[in-house]
Amino acid sequence: MTQLYLLAIPIVIGIITGMFLAFYPETETNSSLLTTSNLIDDGSPIMGNSNAPITILEWGDYQCTFCYKFHQNTLETIQEDFINTGKVKLVFKDFPLNGPDSLLAAEATYCAEDQGKYWQYHDELYINWGGERTGWITRGSLENFANTVNLDLNEFNKCLDDHKYQNKVNAIHEFGKEIGIDATPSFLVFNGEKIIKIRGNQPLEVFLKTFEEL
Repeated sequence: MTQLYLLAIPIVIGIITGMFLAFYPETETNSSLLTTSNLIDDGSPIMGNSNAPITILEWGDYQCTFCYKFHQNTLETIQEDFINTGKVKLVFKDFPLNGPDSLLAAEATYCAEDQGKYWQYHDELYINWGGERTGWITRGSLENFANTVNLDLNEFNKCLDDHKYQNKVNAIHEFGKEIGIDATPSFLVFNGEKIIKIRGNQPLEVFLKTFEEL
């Protein structure tokens, strides 16, 4: 009986891991949407070597608690060990679940991209994260973050006042829903042959196992 229990332990662990590391189900969406270009295009600039064999597509919301935790913890190790070494690249796409403030913050990152500072502004939002639906994202705070990363404020404010990127963010959000994204953070990790979906702020070990599998 003891031997049976010992045999069961790795099976249970495997089942639990499988809950986090599942091949992307074709039944969730039209598989024709899941092309490399569709997944990468219209998102953030690529972080890392554009020729890296593995891509992480992160779907996030700037007010999301677990997105914040991923960026403060897991991403640092992934960036140091995998992105900076050319093994993995990262693309961020917006999935603003927390309402108009999240939408406005997402618009602001693309206004920053106009000045070549998408990732600096993106990081500044998470550095100053103030919770979900607490009112910390305002026009004033977004302008302060722009000032911190040395953006031209006149250009930045005009972009945001004109809602230059509102349609872009909404289109990204809709595309995410079309392919079955329903929570933040969610990740599609792929290598051109298969896609693995990770839902939620999973431990670093889950990402490491995914990289090994790909």
